Amino acid sequence: MKLYGYWRSSSTYRLRIALALKELSFDIIVVSLLKDGGQQLLPEFMQKNPMAQVPVLEVEEGAATHYLTQTVAIFEYLEERFPQPRLLPEDRILRAEVRRVVEICNSGIQPLQNLSFLRSFKAAGGDEQAYARAANEKGLAAIDEVASRVSAGFVVGNQPTYADICLVPQLFSARRFGADLSRLSRLLEIEARCNGLAAFANAHPDKQPDAERA
Repeated sequence: MKLYGYWRSSSTYRLRIALALKELSFDIIVVSLLKDGGQQLLPEFMQKNPMAQVPVLEVEEGAATHYLTQTVAIFEYLEERFPQPRLLPEDRILRAEVRRVVEICNSGIQPLQNLSFLRSFKAAGGDEQAYARAANEKGLAAIDEVASRVSAGFVVGNQPTYADICLVPQLFSARRFGADLSRLSRLLEIEARCNGLAAFANAHPDKQPDAERA
């Protein structure tokens, strides 16, 4: 497998964690969102993803090579092709809760902090940092409500799921935008527990080959 992505992309961060938890080996192919005017816009990359977005997961099925995009779709693919260890609970209500958290991050927060969106928002005269900060605070508060009901150490239940895989990168992004996390002690405890696991710790953006350090 090959994972095309960017060190600071929260969506790429999610897949690094998921692949590691599934104990799958993969090569990282760096796609800088800043260099060369954005390498995601280069024709050779857009052949893999016409949406010009990271991540892309390159997989082999039989004799064919496939380029999978959109993290939720890739989560489902990984769960179907590599069912162990499970990253979705057996209980269908808890599965729905996991998917709720995934969608809060994927649809309710991440698009509102996306680099291309924030550039357009700023060009229209908006305060992009304040907008992204508010989106993170609202979404994380909703995730905290879910965890208050179904957490037993992790966001949903007592072992990592796709909910945790989405939460940890989202908290990383929230800090970048200066979000107030002071009321989210439960989520911060879950984050610390997750980061105690190698799959999460090794996936951290600062540990990636293309990480930009001051």
